[in-house]
Amino acid sequence: MNIKKYISVPEFILERLVEGKYVEGSLHRDVLTGSITFNAYNRKPRRRIKDRLIRLLEHGWVKESEERIKVYESIPKDLGTPRVMNVLEREVKEAKNALIDWELIELA
Repeated sequence: MNIKKYISVPEFILERLVEGKYVEGSLHRDVLTGSITFNAYNRKPRRRIKDRLIRLLEHGWVKESEERIKVYESIPKDLGTPRVMNVLEREVKEAKNALIDWELIELA
């Protein structure tokens, strides 16, 4: 037994389907006409605000996001543990100075 049902679909949805794209939505029966209709979900892409660079460091950076101050360090292993510890101390001191400079510039 074959059953044929007709679904009313807006033009822009058909265009997306012809392009080979997916369309997420819901199928339901229209109360007035009794026909099956498709409503596409209105999905909007997330808009992410990029982090603002405060200072580039020798082995990383200091950035500001909406909610956080971010510090990133990537030091080569072949320097050895004592030198890595010295580099970390120096970079943290430079990051602190960058934050102080940035705060003074922001307040001015």
